[in-house]
Amino acid sequence: MDNDIQEVLFDQTSIHDAAVRLGKQITQDYAGERPVVLSVLKGAYLWTADLLREVDLYVDLEFINVSSYHGGVKSTDEITLVTDIGSDIKGRHVLILEDIVDTGQSLLFMKELLAKRGAKSISVATLLDKKEGRKVDITADYVGFDVRNEFVVGYGLDYKEMYRNLPYVGILKKEVYSD
Repeated sequence: MDNDIQEVLFDQTSIHDAAVRLGKQITQDYAGERPVVLSVLKGAYLWTADLLREVDLYVDLEFINVSSYHGGVKSTDEITLVTDIGSDIKGRHVLILEDIVDTGQSLLFMKELLAKRGAKSISVATLLDKKEGRKVDITADYVGFDVRNEFVVGYGLDYKEMYRNLPYVGILKKEVYSD
């Protein structure tokens, strides 16, 4: 797998440091609250585990799966709710944990869904923020790293379900995914 990576952008140490930094901020911002943490599958599972280890709060953990890539390297602009949450979030603070905010369309879809269900507040903690890819006006509240407009994999992020288990985030070589 390492041979398919053009460049490592963020190694394990950098990712851990980002989790510590954001974990402290989230702990401070939600002091005295018990937020619902909503991990976005499948990409955010490692980020969720590492970030939550750094959050010193009681939290309720939920998972949601939305898809816009459908196996490709670019968003299809069609958002699909694959797996919904099971909890009632009415009147609750919700913290969405994302692997990457790219076009912002999936995040907007989730925020609108949660708002309709009566969430008291909705915040976003993302490992990666790819601002150059935005198609909608949306921002993350907590950002691990800004990332340039490249196709990245590793640390939960995939290409055709591969590379999620890399311990770092790297740029996938174009020859791996080009026709």
